[in-house]
Amino acid sequence: MPSGTSPRAALTPAMDRRGFLRLASAVGLTAAVAACGGPATTSGAAPAATTTEIDYSGVKPAAQITWWSSNPGSSQAVSQQIVDAFHAAQPDIKVTLVTAGKDYEEIAQKFQTAQTGGTLPDLIVLSDVWWFRYYMLGSIVPLDSLIRTVGIETPDYRDQLLADYQYAGGQWAIPWARSTPLFYYNKAHWAAAGLPDRTPTTWTEFAEWAPRLQAAGTGVQHAFQLPALAGYAGWSFQNNLWGWGGGWSKDWDVTSDSAESVAAMQFLQDSVYKNGWAGVSSKDSSNDLSAGAVSATVASTGNLVGILKAATFDVGAGPLPGGPVATSPVCPTGGAGLGIPKDIPKENQLAAATFLKFLTSPENTVAFADATGYLPVRKSADISGLVTKTPQSKVAIDQLEVTRVQDRARVFFPGGDQEMAKTCANILTQQADPQAELTALKKTLTGIYDQDVKPNL
Repeated sequence: MPSGTSPRAALTPAMDRRGFLRLASAVGLTAAVAACGGPATTSGAAPAATTTEIDYSGVKPAAQITWWSSNPGSSQAVSQQIVDAFHAAQPDIKVTLVTAGKDYEEIAQKFQTAQTGGTLPDLIVLSDVWWFRYYMLGSIVPLDSLIRTVGIETPDYRDQLLADYQYAGGQWAIPWARSTPLFYYNKAHWAAAGLPDRTPTTWTEFAEWAPRLQAAGTGVQHAFQLPALAGYAGWSFQNNLWGWGGGWSKDWDVTSDSAESVAAMQFLQDSVYKNGWAGVSSKDSSNDLSAGAVSATVASTGNLVGILKAATFDVGAGPLPGGPVATSPVCPTGGAGLGIPKDIPKENQLAAATFLKFLTSPENTVAFADATGYLPVRKSADISGLVTKTPQSKVAIDQLEVTRVQDRARVFFPGGDQEMAKTCANILTQQADPQAELTALKKTLTGIYDQDVKPNL
């Protein structure tokens, strides 16, 4: 496979709608994966998305637009508040907030169905990895012309988050509900075990702490709860793989079977079976922590407010631990941005961009972060009140400076994330051999690359 190619390189893959639907069905588009896999990339007759300048001069914004959201982080209430404030500021444009799915998967499915004859939204939530599917399909508009027309100040958005939606010389979405994984812990359990009030620097250090937590008389079965595999394995376990010097892939080369990757997964398996200090969440590890059933877990920044509300103890939060090879950067970004469909009138695109500018203003990004725990996406946002109210929120903001671009096998290989989840489930719930499982995963991922990705590079 080719290597050394920039993830922002100007590629021109093509894909038709029928091909997308066929491939989406094959990889299980409706699987419940909270931050799931990469773009569908199967060749077809449709032209690739381009960044051609779009002329909005003389266009009047539409009077009514619809915003589709999956309300990530239980954000419906604060999103509606921002919509209401927009109506007060700009009464000529009415925005209707529609819950178009319970997660990124459902909203993606509904959006794809709308491409084949339904009613399209004017603004839509795009997962940090799902947006590329829409780019490949040519179903979202490059925002560059709209950004200039309505005056969105892109230099004020956090560089790492804005760059996640840049491709082929264009800006395809604007960051909104963005996150990183955090290490959450029960401070009372830490104190009972005589541990320092901080997160572990490395997973090796936590493995030394875990027996003390198990023996501290707190009543928990496990010191640590691994996140639910269907929603988190491909995303959060990048932290472990990177810490051991491995990864799902390097550039376009699949490295899931490397000695380093196998060692990382062996450590996780040993934490469950051999050493017994970790369990695997069946649904949501943040709920397990909040209920006091475990002492620590890794979960999204977007879970912060929910954890703090539900927990009856002081919650600690810190950066992700490193491994024996790397301690930084070992944290991926995640979450969602906002994009605008291509096949809607220019008037609707312009109105959507006008609202998008308001929605992600410095003031509103703080309000959204305060209500959900997601990252404030603007540099000029005054986070002093937010940090005073919720000191844990500063952890994610600080950690953002040392995040790492996700492995391409997860975000660019169609169905790659689901395959990773299956492999991790075999290793962590069936005690399957890590080397054999990760070797089989490499074969599967390589097949996906050869069939669905390489022809489009």
